[in-house]
Amino acid sequence: MSVQERKARERAERERLIVATARELAEQQGWDAVTTRRLAERIEYSQPVLYSHFRGKREIIGAVALEGATDLAVAVRTAASAADSPRERVAALARAYLDFAAHNPAVYDALFQLDGGLAYAQEDTPKPLKDAFAALLESLGEVAGDGIEPGLFTETFWASLHGIATLTRARRLPPEYTEQRVELLVDRLAML
Repeated sequence: MSVQERKARERAERERLIVATARELAEQQGWDAVTTRRLAERIEYSQPVLYSHFRGKREIIGAVALEGATDLAVAVRTAASAADSPRERVAALARAYLDFAAHNPAVYDALFQLDGGLAYAQEDTPKPLKDAFAALLESLGEVAGDGIEPGLFTETFWASLHGIATLTRARRLPPEYTEQRVELLVDRLAML
């Protein structure tokens, strides 16, 4: 291995460490606790090293969001693939989405609430974000119904899930009715 290859590998490892540490700190204490000073202390590198990877907190949030999008896509696909019928796939997808949001609140915020400098629903949208949407579209597109564009249906279903996730987390909706909300959403929106 050349010196250049070793340095590139070390740089990638440092970047993964920064992102993992930011994610962990945000999940434990919230995004306000994630500062370059605290990250530098935790990973035992100087702040200039952090800035050689990310221009600031906004880019770190974006990196956590991209990692989270990959995790969300895996969770949704795994849940949907274990179901037998289209209805079961859609319900499993909805549950997996809501579980992800509930168990990864800081990552969910990085994805959908905070400014990580990422483009959504555009030509230059990063691949992990496109893939997370594709994971939803794979199951939801088949139940959109005649004459309904699958992407538009997926956006609407996703917006409903996002509303349930954020309103439940903010304690605006009682969590004990989440399953009934999922059933209602699947029954009313999915053309099964």
